[in-house]
Amino acid sequence: MKTCTRLLALSALTMALMACSSKQGGPGQGGQMPAPEVGYVVVQPADIAVEAQSSGRLAAYRSSDVRARVAGVVQRRLYTEGSDVKAGQAMFQIDPEPLRAATASAQAALASAQATAANARAAAERARGLAPGKFISKADLDNALAAERSANAAVKQAQAAVTTARINEGYASVRAPISGRAGIAQVTEGALVGQGSATLLATVDQIDPLYIEFSVGVNDLSRLRQLSSQGGGSREVDVLLPDGSTFDQKARLDFSGSVVDPATGAVRLRAILPNPQHLLMPGTFVTVKATLAEQQGAYRIPQTAILRDAQGPYVLVVASDNKAARKGLPEGRQQGGDFIVSGGLSPGDKVITSGIQRVQQPGQEVKGVPADAKPAAPAAAPAKQG
Repeated sequence: MKTCTRLLALSALTMALMACSSKQGGPGQGGQMPAPEVGYVVVQPADIAVEAQSSGRLAAYRSSDVRARVAGVVQRRLYTEGSDVKAGQAMFQIDPEPLRAATASAQAALASAQATAANARAAAERARGLAPGKFISKADLDNALAAERSANAAVKQAQAAVTTARINEGYASVRAPISGRAGIAQVTEGALVGQGSATLLATVDQIDPLYIEFSVGVNDLSRLRQLSSQGGGSREVDVLLPDGSTFDQKARLDFSGSVVDPATGAVRLRAILPNPQHLLMPGTFVTVKATLAEQQGAYRIPQTAILRDAQGPYVLVVASDNKAARKGLPEGRQQGGDFIVSGGLSPGDKVITSGIQRVQQPGQEVKGVPADAKPAAPAAAPAKQG
């Protein structure tokens, strides 16, 4: 009797286990693993800017030395150090009295030469009048004419000396050669300058606009030039300041070097940056993001979607039959967190970006959801009944 009871209990337990397995879709009832869920993004061809980012340094558009062009003693500094000056503005005053005296001396020498020239002209006129009547020898006539010519030449020389003296007198007021920001004075009042050389008094830098000097790798530049020849591209440069902010003015490329630096493998570039508020100073290091070309009909793919094998880069896409499909890609370029390619995809392809590790092989059925879709809210637990 006890044996029969045990057999009945064991049979009931086996049936309960089979019913539970049937409800859970176990292998005994032909259950299958659900398709893995993957996230995808829909890609479309677009015109994508080709950028080159590099560190650069600001430099003055023009830099001019203010020098003493005549010898003398500095009397006054006529500008404020660090202020903006206009071209032609007086910056230093050199003692003009010795130069005025030199001008007066040159003018006196000119007057003497003019008097001598007048006497020589009169003597030559008399000699010309006496020559037809043979009242003067040929030698005396030649001497009179030569004296006249020499006196006229001496007048021109004295006139040139007066002009030079007046120019030097004007140099006593040292003026800014260009408009810009004036630097620190290199001399003080009472300094003797211009003795044997043009003494440096100060420097003026034009800071509107500014130059940006930077370099780009030769490989990147070759690709950029190739793309420029195909579709053109803007030559604008965004400037990132040391604090990470973007300057409100865009620079424009104006120079591209033709020599590769053998030490760095880079080519020197230069851009012009408007600086109307004079906020930026020469010597500042900035980051430049140069848009040198535009790649037309390219695809932007998140870097997380790129896979590689012996054949090269590829991605997995969610095909129309909800199966994962492999699509090979040409070699592209990295831009930020994206991979840019010129082909290999079709408009509207659903490129798998997350859950790739769940796909064991192409052809496997998958459940694709948009990568930016919000996860579904979990179902509320059923209330317990007492």
